[in-house]
Amino acid sequence: MTQRKRTRLVTIAVVLVAALVAVLVGAEVYVRNRATTCLAQSFESELGTGVDVDLSWKPVLLQLVDKQVPSVTLDSDDTAFGPAEEMQVHAVVRNVDLRDSAEGAGTIGSSSAEVTWPTRGILATVQAQSVGALVSDVTADPGAGTLTFVVGGDGLAEFTVRPTVTDGAVAVQTVDASVLGFGLPTALVDGIVEILTSGLQQYPLGMKATAVSVTDAGVELTLEGGRYVLPENPEGAQQQQDRGSCGVLV
Repeated sequence: MTQRKRTRLVTIAVVLVAALVAVLVGAEVYVRNRATTCLAQSFESELGTGVDVDLSWKPVLLQLVDKQVPSVTLDSDDTAFGPAEEMQVHAVVRNVDLRDSAEGAGTIGSSSAEVTWPTRGILATVQAQSVGALVSDVTADPGAGTLTFVVGGDGLAEFTVRPTVTDGAVAVQTVDASVLGFGLPTALVDGIVEILTSGLQQYPLGMKATAVSVTDAGVELTLEGGRYVLPENPEGAQQQQDRGSCGVLV
């Protein structure tokens, strides 16, 4: 074989390899973008609107073959657990197996989440309920680990609560409730405590609370979860279309 012919063959091989790499890279980018978009939509029911998804390092094209996802990172600035508003969530889902089984659409090996519920969100949540219409402000005391609710515009009445973790869930306890030394109506205090408890006890993906703290900004909650079975998607033409467009990750 002449030198000229060998050079031509090498050039052709390089061009073919470059073309193949370009196709694979383009396909990976396209499939990853479609998968993250659809996965974000699928988690909105549990984490609220505007969920940002970051897939693990493993190529999505390979995940299409073995249906194993090392990890998925989820971020949302508008999460609602029960009645809670404006929760901010950073969650990580690990060892996702998306092979269908008799149990469901797949399984999650473990999960964790850091949840922040700012005082403005707590106030908005309480005021959205009829029992909390009289609450005008919420302040956080990190040193005492408490939240103080002001009732009425002049701040003449207030009550204080403390969130704690018990048996994997957050319990909200009333520390003090008074109006110029006189007790506040039990129905008012109990109603707001119930709202707070409901917002801090509904967790996604089978997670449980492991820690809760009060900061200058509000309440911070740590969640942990073990093996979790992903429910089957409801039947429907639109969902089947979504499934086809997003591939293995839905």
